[in-house]
Amino acid sequence: MIDEEKPIPYHLQVKEILKKEILDDKYAEKIPSERELMERFKVSRTTIREAVNHLVNEGLLEKLHGKGTFIKKHRPIQDWLHSLNSLTDTVKRFGMKPGSKLLLFKRVSEPEHVAKHLQEKTFYVIKRLRTADGIPIAIERHYVPIGLGERLNEFDLDSITIYDVMENELGIRMDEAEQVIRCQKIDDDDAMHLEIETGTNVLSVERIIRDPQGEMIEYYTSVIKPGMYEFRIKMKRM
Repeated sequence: MIDEEKPIPYHLQVKEILKKEILDDKYAEKIPSERELMERFKVSRTTIREAVNHLVNEGLLEKLHGKGTFIKKHRPIQDWLHSLNSLTDTVKRFGMKPGSKLLLFKRVSEPEHVAKHLQEKTFYVIKRLRTADGIPIAIERHYVPIGLGERLNEFDLDSITIYDVMENELGIRMDEAEQVIRCQKIDDDDAMHLEIETGTNVLSVERIIRDPQGEMIEYYTSVIKPGMYEFRIKMKRM
């Protein structure tokens, strides 16, 4: 229920409650009507509409004129941040079929900050469109040293799980990662592939992966289609 002592606006509290219930499969096809939600939470119609609109924008709900507000078939894929997983593994855990399309494999010298991290003047970028059940969800870029890039190019980059190949075929052990998640405006080319409007704000992930000796294996980035993916973390008060 609404906590009147919290400094969080009522519509955001309602949104979070409904979101949890949707992800916990409390509702089969659609959420309760506006009137039912107003009575349950003791708030105005405007508050309910704001909460529902947030969930529509996040891709959890869709409004069908004259029929109500329904739960979208394809809900956000959730990735817990306590372990290093491939997108392929995460998508499979949600019972969906992962897919890839190679967009670019090229020897480059930019971005400059990647060159600095890799300590290489030139390196390879592997850019792929990632899908779940055929729906675009992310654009991934793997920046890797020349030697590793040439070895990966011997495999079908449209279909392989890159991390599986690194570990099982190339004998590379990934030990730890540093990851930053931020919000940024997507560039026009990535927006086209993700089938979203240009200039849309999206989640952006940057990750550095190292081996047990602390040597850098790759610099990874991805931009994620809104409403299709979310990161979760569980914390304890120390």
